[in-house]
Amino acid sequence: MGDIKKAAKDGQVDAAKVMARDLVRTRGYIKKMSKMKSHMEAISLRLTTMSSSQQMAETMKKVGKVMGKMNKQMNIPQLSLIMQKFEKENEMMGMKEEMMDDAMDDAFAEDGDEEEEEQVLGAVLAELGVELGNKISETPTAAVESTAGHAQEGGAVAAAGGGGADDSALDKELQERLNNLRRT
Repeated sequence: MGDIKKAAKDGQVDAAKVMARDLVRTRGYIKKMSKMKSHMEAISLRLTTMSSSQQMAETMKKVGKVMGKMNKQMNIPQLSLIMQKFEKENEMMGMKEEMMDDAMDDAFAEDGDEEEEEQVLGAVLAELGVELGNKISETPTAAVESTAGHAQEGGAVAAAGGGGADDSALDKELQERLNNLRRT
């Protein structure tokens, strides 16, 4: 670009055109090379996947043969005990892993992480034009009001002689639950 500008300032328009043409070609070649590189990487990935699939198939074939031999030799009650023991150990390992993850999270957590997370989330939602607070506050009240109307209608049906003593006790319990939900 610098040479093109220099040639244009010096009045060498033909030289500037040639240099501009070369620049455009070079940029085109760069784009083509980038595309070719990505295609080659995709082909390489496919070849790796195919190779892995072939190795897996061969391994599964060998495992099938070994499993057939093992089935002939295996004691079912003993296998059941081994599986129970494995499940128990696996659960213990899972609990230990959760404890380690929690400990690592606590150890590496920084004080400003939660605030930063809230800022990032707020920025993303603002960018998308979503007002999270408004949508959240609207949704539960509409569902609770709708449920309250149905509960009151059900209470009116029961009070009109729809069921008896058991129905009125059930209606009272449901009404109490509904009132508790409204408070929260």
